[in-house]
Amino acid sequence: MKKILTSLALIGLVAVGTGAAGTWAIAAEEAHNAAAPTHFPINEPKEMSWSFSGPFGTYDKGQLQRGLKVYKEVCSACHSMNLVAFRTLSDLGYSDAQVKSLAATYTVHDGPNDAGDMFDRPGKPSDHFPAPFANEQAAAASNGGAAPPDMSLLAKARGVERGFPQFVFDIFTQYDAGGPDYIHSLLTGYDQTPPAGMVIPEGTHYNPYFMSGVSLKMPKPLSDGQVTYDDGAPQTVEQYSRDVSAFLTWAAEPHMEDRKKTGFRVLFFLFVFGILVYLTKRKVWDGVAH
Repeated sequence: MKKILTSLALIGLVAVGTGAAGTWAIAAEEAHNAAAPTHFPINEPKEMSWSFSGPFGTYDKGQLQRGLKVYKEVCSACHSMNLVAFRTLSDLGYSDAQVKSLAATYTVHDGPNDAGDMFDRPGKPSDHFPAPFANEQAAAASNGGAAPPDMSLLAKARGVERGFPQFVFDIFTQYDAGGPDYIHSLLTGYDQTPPAGMVIPEGTHYNPYFMSGVSLKMPKPLSDGQVTYDDGAPQTVEQYSRDVSAFLTWAAEPHMEDRKKTGFRVLFFLFVFGILVYLTKRKVWDGVAH
């Protein structure tokens, strides 16, 4: 009996030791994975509530105007918007005089003139936002070797793929805010601390929401109180990020509201047309024996 009890105790000790070793191995593997992730972004972008989301969504013009202010005072120092013309800012609620005045605050390199020379002039509503650098090489040289991307279509070009089964639900919920969700998360994700053991390349900044690696060249661009709002909105990184994300969504898809209205008109037409076809079929074939 004593031998049996001794054997059972030894088996128990072995089982406990094996379990502890397995737990330690799992913990070590998780720590290694956290320090050396194999998929990006490390964290999924936070899903936000946007006024323009869904089939009935519309742009908040006040938010778009605040987002334009953030772009002008912060983002435009490095990022261009080559595809956006000043005249389209009337969609944000600005009058023609305000658009003309805003365009005139920019200097546009134009020409050649009659003498064959290039020259600088104040911007006009028909001009596009001028780029902060003469070319991509100059942009890269001024930003540590990485040229800042153009922001015209950034909200449509950026967005994390949502795997199964999430993308199935997205079909029914009409989720279409992957771009602004990603931009917002990226701009608010700079203050997080990297996991122990993670190597951050020199000259880059850790951000778990960056879709191409553990860090990026762009330093934290926003801070509380950096941009002054005239409408009393909170002057925080969170609010700045939401506003500029909404503005970039409008820049990438300025005709979104018209597209949705057209879609509803088409659906209504098809519904009425379907009823008329059905009634016509009943009328034509009502007296015909089958």
